[in-house]
Amino acid sequence: MTERAGLDEIDLKILSELQQDGRLRYNELAERVGISAPACLRRVRALRSRGVIRDVRANLDERALGYEVVSFVLIRLTSQNQTTLEAFEASIARLPLVQQCWRISGEADFLLKCVARSVQGMHQQLLQFSGMPELRTIRSFPVLGVSKDAPLPLPLP
Repeated sequence: MTERAGLDEIDLKILSELQQDGRLRYNELAERVGISAPACLRRVRALRSRGVIRDVRANLDERALGYEVVSFVLIRLTSQNQTTLEAFEASIARLPLVQQCWRISGEADFLLKCVARSVQGMHQQLLQFSGMPELRTIRSFPVLGVSKDAPLPLPLP
């Protein structure tokens, strides 16, 4: 059993299958992991209620949908006090082209994954960031390609 999360072998198999295909129907998922469909449904619901499964959604290709520029942006704030952090996070939450935002430690305070339809669009987004009063420095790293996009490794027995 994975002690930290209280997961057994069946839970781990369920998670592994769902990472590969989140569209699986419960009866097919149950068959793959070797339990009944009702038991599988109970386990998936329990994993959701415990927060192990956060959500299930489609993994979309940015470029196929017209977002030609993907960039990672490092942000350093003027202060790390709670008010400044919360103000910045509230501002970022309102920006739909910011796909992900992580609070980090080290030389920067936040790492953002951003998309834009063009280089000019990304430039406009960076200008929008620079207008935020909490921002001290900003560094942008345009993505040239993705070498790996793997599911979370699970400690399968």
